[in-house]
Amino acid sequence: MQHLNIQKVIVHLNLTDYNLKGDSVIKQTRKLKDLTIIFKNEESYEKMNQEQIVYTVKSWQPVLEGTRGGLFFGTTNLRPGKVGDEYFMTKGHFHTLSDRAEFYWGVQGEGMLILMDNERNTWAEEMQPGSLHYIPAHVAHRVANVGDSTLIFGACWPSDAGHDYTKIAEHGFSARLLEIDGKPTLIGE
Repeated sequence: MQHLNIQKVIVHLNLTDYNLKGDSVIKQTRKLKDLTIIFKNEESYEKMNQEQIVYTVKSWQPVLEGTRGGLFFGTTNLRPGKVGDEYFMTKGHFHTLSDRAEFYWGVQGEGMLILMDNERNTWAEEMQPGSLHYIPAHVAHRVANVGDSTLIFGACWPSDAGHDYTKIAEHGFSARLLEIDGKPTLIGE
């Protein structure tokens, strides 16, 4: 950065479709085959097209991962669908530095933010356009799409938070979000 220099925008967020663009934007795609251990109904899972995209994440990381005091910004597009009665969802994670919090907010569609603390108490918050969600420290989180259209949500998190997917991969969440009688319902494991 130079004194008195005017810089061009390097990342652009489209406020209509929440598409994040720029040379420094990182894109991740998760297909059904990448989510092998999160759905309970293995029989239904195995019959599905493993190459179908479940969600994409675009993020802008303007500082190096692990930088103390920095922030990352991201958007997720989570497609509608179910494995058996269980909604399509993100992998879910704790933060590697577990004392880090995060914000999510709904942009489009209908979803549920599923949260679980260290004592394995699990609860959910409804997500819709304009909903704002504070995810406290020491809380695992994942999102499920409970609607018929793509769920889009934004996120902002500390650049040193990290993602710990291992605990969820090994132990899962203590509850599952299923469609029962046409509505999303948390069921304990």
